[in-house]
Amino acid sequence: MTDILVDALPYIDMGFEEPGVREAVLEMVSEETRRYKPTKNYLDHLSDLNLRAFETDLMRTEVDRLHNRQPMDMLSMKRYELPGPAAGKLSDLSAWTESVANSMAQLQHQSIRIDNLELMQRLGAEGWKQYNHALSQMQANAQKELLELRKQIQEVNWFRKSSQTAAGDQIKHLESEWVSLVTKNYEIERQCLQLEVEISELDRKLQDKHSEPAPQEDSEQSGAKED
Repeated sequence: MTDILVDALPYIDMGFEEPGVREAVLEMVSEETRRYKPTKNYLDHLSDLNLRAFETDLMRTEVDRLHNRQPMDMLSMKRYELPGPAAGKLSDLSAWTESVANSMAQLQHQSIRIDNLELMQRLGAEGWKQYNHALSQMQANAQKELLELRKQIQEVNWFRKSSQTAAGDQIKHLESEWVSLVTKNYEIERQCLQLEVEISELDRKLQDKHSEPAPQEDSEQSGAKED
């Protein structure tokens, strides 16, 4: 089966806004839809759709939570707490030792956070400047690529327009030649029909002439001799 490429020429095609054109196109689409009767397995040649291609464990866990109508876990502040031993273990040395160890860990964690904040205050400005400079470079590169893509798109559009305009001129020229040839053929056909009518008329006159009785010349000549 030969594939037929039906291409549109938007730069030269005219008449789409004329009354009735849109309705005619919609009617053609509707007719094609009515004639198209897909079978149950018309999609078997396509691979199965993988609906979990972009899922992660976190997404699956959250979807399961929503499906089971479970409440969202609140932000845990437990690590910022310094609980003492339970009421029943106030005299337990190991419980107090564990509480003290937890307090020392929390204190060390807060000390590290303070150190990080001091480092950020002293060095963070320069770091953010470098980060912003890198972002500016990325933006400039992206802007440059965008301009290049727009330039390529414009070149493609200009090429399409020029090629379609040239094709449109050729189509109009060929259409004009076709109309001229059709007109000539019509005129030739009309002349041929007229000639056939004239020939038929001449044939009829010739037949009528041959069907007339011959003149009485011989009888008149013989009567003259007898006299």
